Amino acid sequence: MSRMGFFGGMGALGTFLMSGLLWATPPKKEAKMAIPPTSWVEARAAKAEARLQKTEAGRLVLAGIRARAEGGLRQWFSAGPLGFRFAYRPVHGKGVRDSYQVVDTWSSRAFHRWTPQPKVTFGWDGKRAWKHPKDAKLTINARFWSLTPYYFVAIPFVLGDEGVNLKVEGEATLEGKAYKMVRVTFATGTGDAPDDYYIAYFDKKTHRLGALRYVVSYPGYFKKGKHSPEKIMIYDGDQSVHGIHFPKSFRTFTWDGKKPVKLVTNTALSQVGFHPKTHDALFSMPDGAKPITSWK
Repeated sequence: MSRMGFFGGMGALGTFLMSGLLWATPPKKEAKMAIPPTSWVEARAAKAEARLQKTEAGRLVLAGIRARAEGGLRQWFSAGPLGFRFAYRPVHGKGVRDSYQVVDTWSSRAFHRWTPQPKVTFGWDGKRAWKHPKDAKLTINARFWSLTPYYFVAIPFVLGDEGVNLKVEGEATLEGKAYKMVRVTFATGTGDAPDDYYIAYFDKKTHRLGALRYVVSYPGYFKKGKHSPEKIMIYDGDQSVHGIHFPKSFRTFTWDGKKPVKLVTNTALSQVGFHPKTHDALFSMPDGAKPITSWK
């Protein structure tokens, strides 16, 4: 699931996260902020839109992007780093994954504060995963999980980048709603798990993303060419932040090839907000952290 590498000192700044809000001591005047120039945003959005307009599948994705944000990719990339709490809770009670995270939407770098252990942080700096403190006990692999929640939250915005292959999959009805489906695959060498695939369900009336079927092919969990059984994640509710729409929660089911079968996970999305004044250093591996080099 992890799309590490797909897109391209906490201690030093006294920066920390608490209750889903970003706080920071005043930086030096020359401190770099994690938000791109307007000219960069315009160029990237224009290039992505031109690519999406070329195919029917791309146009479905583009309509889905504009249904979530009237300003499309320009609005998405210019809003600044995205913060949110992603509380992933399997129904059997084991394997809960709950963190507040801030993600640089421009370069997909991520910082997490682990909710069960607020002093534990981890992330992805664009080249490597890390955890802090170095002896922290994590129940997940930071390399895998740093960007996995973001991908679910940020689809369809992330489907406009290079390395993404799109194909119309047909139509389907799910929980009484009619959808057009797009199959999403990835070019060889795209991220840690290029064998992942997704089936995105776009509502025929609203164009909003309503569900996502997916497999996990992450090398730390599966041998090359293998992947998990398909599951389907259904998007529920609506919350608008900075004029951009997000779901409030997700329900994940096993999939029998035709329909959802068994509910396996409930996930809540809360404390959503954009943080344009985030220091770029937030996404660097801090002093005292341990690089995560293992796939597992």
